[in-house]
Amino acid sequence: MSSPTDASTPCGEVPPSQAIVEAVAAREGVDATEIEPPEYEPLYSVVNPEALDSLFRTSHALNDRGALVALEYEGYDVVVHGDGHVDVREQDDEDASFVDRVVE
Repeated sequence: MSSPTDASTPCGEVPPSQAIVEAVAAREGVDATEIEPPEYEPLYSVVNPEALDSLFRTSHALNDRGALVALEYEGYDVVVHGDGHVDVREQDDEDASFVDRVVE
């Protein structure tokens, strides 16, 4: 991880769905295997993990276009970039969320 607000997994190491789980686990200070019900909401409740992985696996042009997928999961704003980089930041109730700022 490059900073406390950046939990990333370099492109190609793991599918984006797993990178999200690993990044949230790192922020929570737990092992990725602990990110499961009943303590944590399943990732599929906010995004279709298979579709997300497929999108990034089959679309090499995503990185060239600066594409990203943004979602909220377990109190975090999560952004998956076209190159597979994953940002996870705590949601901030006072300001626009990180997802909103990235999408603008």
